Amino acid sequence: MSQDFLIKFQCTKCKRINYWSRKNKKNTQDKLELKKFCKWCKKHIPHKEMKK
Repeated sequence: MSQDFLIKFQCTKCKRINYWSRKNKKNTQDKLELKKFCKWCKKHIPHKEMKK
């Protein structure tokens, strides 16, 4: 797959990039927000999609 579809997820509390994922930008235009585990905060915290 192309790297054009890679997105980064950033912790909303500590602002660290913890996860990478892929999405089809043609089907989902809005930014994703998922509740993921942050290993620095040691909690499940919402992670927002950020720019490349």
